[in-house]
Amino acid sequence: MTPPPAPHHHQILIVGGGTAGITVAARLRRAGIRDIALLEPSETHWYQPLWTLVGGGQAPLRASLRTEAEVIPPGVRWLRERASAVDPVARTVTTASGRVFSYGRLVLAPGLHLDWDGIPGLAPALGHGGVSSNYRPDLAPYTWEVIRRMRRGTALFTMPSGPVKCGGAPQKIAYLAADHWRKRGVLGAIRTVLVLPEPAMFKVPVFDRALTETARRYGIEVRLSSEMTSLDGAAREAVVTDHTTGATETLRYDLLHAVPPQRAPQWLAESPLADPASPHGYVAADRATLQHPDFPEVFTIGDAAHLPTSKTGAAIRKQAPVLVANLLDDLRGRPAAAHYDGYTSCPLVTARHKMLLAEFDYDLRPAPSIPFLDTTRERTDMWFLKRYGLPQLYFKGMLKGLA
Repeated sequence: MTPPPAPHHHQILIVGGGTAGITVAARLRRAGIRDIALLEPSETHWYQPLWTLVGGGQAPLRASLRTEAEVIPPGVRWLRERASAVDPVARTVTTASGRVFSYGRLVLAPGLHLDWDGIPGLAPALGHGGVSSNYRPDLAPYTWEVIRRMRRGTALFTMPSGPVKCGGAPQKIAYLAADHWRKRGVLGAIRTVLVLPEPAMFKVPVFDRALTETARRYGIEVRLSSEMTSLDGAAREAVVTDHTTGATETLRYDLLHAVPPQRAPQWLAESPLADPASPHGYVAADRATLQHPDFPEVFTIGDAAHLPTSKTGAAIRKQAPVLVANLLDDLRGRPAAAHYDGYTSCPLVTARHKMLLAEFDYDLRPAPSIPFLDTTRERTDMWFLKRYGLPQLYFKGMLKGLA
C-alpha cells in the first residue's frame, strides 16, 4: 500500500486572503520572513466598507474591487484552495481538494460565514420583490435601485442577533435611504422601521445618543431588542420578534434591507481551536496577544477571532501589527510583548455627506485617532474620509503592510 504523500510544509501558513490575511502577510514579508503561504480560493478581493455607499448610491461597485493577484504581497506563495479542516495537534490544514499543508506557525484569518438560510424565507427572497442586502456585492446595486424607485410604502431595515461584521452597516443604509427620500420630498409618505437586536442603538453612550437623534430626525421607528425571525417574500411580509416580551409583529414591506446571521466557517467551528464560550464557533484567542490559549503556535485575527470588540477592518489594522510582533517573538523563543487594546472603529454615515466616526476600545471608551476633531458629531470631512481617504489607506497602506 502506497503511503500518503508528506504534507507540504511552510514556516507560516495564513488561512484567508481578505483584509486580515493580506495585511499580516505584507507585514511579515517586510519583517524578512521568506516562507509564507496563503490559502485563499477567491480570485476577487473586495473592499467591503464601500458596499454601504454602493447601496446608498454614493459609490460604484467597481471602486471596491481588485483581483486577488493584485493584492498578494510579492514573495508570498498563493495557494488557490479552500481550507476544510485544521488539526492543531498535527499542525496541519487540509483543503477541499484533499491536499494537506503543515505549518510552523498558523495565522487564521478566514473571515466569517454569512448564514443566509439562518432566517427562514430570506435566501429565496433576495434580489427581487424589494429585498436586498449590502452584505453581498451583487446585491448592493439593487439596494440603491429599490431606494431610488421608492415613493411611498414601508421600508424595513433589519439586523440579526449575534456578532456581525461592520455592526453599524445595518443602520447606515437606513439613514442614507431616509436622507435620499427627504431630499426627494417623499420621506413623509414612507414608513421607515429599523429593527435592532440590542437594547440600545450603539454600545458607546455618546454615539447611542447621536444615533437616537438621527433616527428621530428622520422619523424612523426603532425596534430595540428585536429581530426579523422569518419572512414571506411572495406576500412581502416579515415577522419581527421582540425578545424582551416574546411578542411578534407581522410587517408588510415594500423595501427590505436584511442582514443575515453570521458565524465562523463550519470547519473552524468544529475544530479544537473554536472557543467553547462562543456560540457562533469563533476561534479562541488571548484578547491581548491574539495567540490561541491552548495552541500558542496558532494566531487569529479579524472576524474569525472571538474577541469582545466589533468586527471591522479598523480593528484588523490595529490587530495586525500586534499579531506580527508576537508571532516574530514566538519564532525567536521570546514571550509575547505586544498587546491589542480592543480598538475598533465604526464610520457611521448618517446622511448623504455626513458621518460620525465611532472609535473605542475593549472598555467602550472613546479612542479617537484625531484628538483635535470632534467625531462624535456629524461631519462632512469624515464622509469624504470614508468615501475617498479610507479606500486609499486600505489599498496603498494596510494591504502593503504600511498602515
